[in-house]
Amino acid sequence: MAKTIIALMYDFDKTLCEKDMQEYGFIPSIGMEPEDFWDEANKIAHKYNMDKILAYMLLMNKQAKKNDLQITKESLQSLGKDVVFFPGVDTWFERINAYGRSLGLEIEHYIISSGLKEIIEGTSIAHEFKRIYACEFHYNERGNAVWPRQVVNFTTKTQFLFRISKGVLDVLDDVTLNSYMSDEDRRIPYRNMIYLGDGITDVPCMKLVKQYGGQSIALYHGDDMTKVHKLLGENRVNYICNSDYRKGSELEKIVKLILTRMAITNKLAEIEVAQRKGMSTGGDN
Repeated sequence: MAKTIIALMYDFDKTLCEKDMQEYGFIPSIGMEPEDFWDEANKIAHKYNMDKILAYMLLMNKQAKKNDLQITKESLQSLGKDVVFFPGVDTWFERINAYGRSLGLEIEHYIISSGLKEIIEGTSIAHEFKRIYACEFHYNERGNAVWPRQVVNFTTKTQFLFRISKGVLDVLDDVTLNSYMSDEDRRIPYRNMIYLGDGITDVPCMKLVKQYGGQSIALYHGDDMTKVHKLLGENRVNYICNSDYRKGSELEKIVKLILTRMAITNKLAEIEVAQRKGMSTGGDN
């Protein structure tokens, strides 16, 4: 019998790393302070009634040109090496995968981020993910960024939950994505999903995963728990944890407990299905 597949889905900025990915290398390279960059991006969004994610991508291109810099796929990927992860992230995937195997589970990791796919691809952990869903630039024949190719904002993040559940991972395949599929036929039922995020941009995904039987975890860094307490109080997440991925951390303990429960739940579901099939084929009453 095939192993039960569990999907762990992560936001990136302030979930796996301490700040927005653009703040590690790109923003310093254009001579701006992070707060000034994001303030300017928000002003552009409000002035032109523009999606905030599109606004920051536009500003990146504008400021790069202003500073005689070219945004290329390679230049963005090179910024990935500067990203600093929370404690334990570097060994997290190996530990969780091993624990899953001990339970008879196959663990898959996914990124669903409003950040830049190219930067994530350049990080030391990029190889850990089955898919990285994030914003991308389109590049001209000279390799320079000219236009957003993919944009992942607060609400469009949720489409990737459906893709992962159905196993329709190609972002261009909308026909299969929108075709009917029963819960039994889904590659990864929602009950086998865990979503980790840090805040307001993750609320639609957190709420949807929780609502359909999966588990959502809101992460915080430092002592300010106001935001995550609000999410927990509003029943949008199942748990809150510090962004500490080290062995023995509260986050690891909770995720392992969730995986244990998922393994038991799926085993019981298999037994129930087998017994019902036995009845329908004339088995013992």
